[in-house]
Amino acid sequence: MTKILLVEDNEMNRDMLSRRLSRNGFEVVIAVNGQEGVDLALSEKPALILMDMSLPVLDGWEATRQVKAHPETASIPVIALTAHAMASDREQAMAAGCDDFDTKPVELPRLLGKIKARLGLPE
Repeated sequence: MTKILLVEDNEMNRDMLSRRLSRNGFEVVIAVNGQEGVDLALSEKPALILMDMSLPVLDGWEATRQVKAHPETASIPVIALTAHAMASDREQAMAAGCDDFDTKPVELPRLLGKIKARLGLPE
């Protein structure tokens, strides 16, 4: 089973996304803040990370920078999840090292398409 690390501090978003990802055949590991996300990326070595950008302790931009700076996790694709849908938000996420960007509220078919594309899985 393909492992996804979901870094999300909002309980409702976390619950909804983790259940939907599990139903689509993914193993989901959950972090509730940016520092926990960095730590779990290193220990769990997920195939992909879904990173909320507005996180406590360490925001998603800094957490992504740290994940991408570490040799053991640098190649893990990171998809930014944010309610901020401005072009500058996408640019900021990409500059931090994110590989893709998706807006909240999450449209699951669109997000699954991005996940599968990043992992080289069939649609």
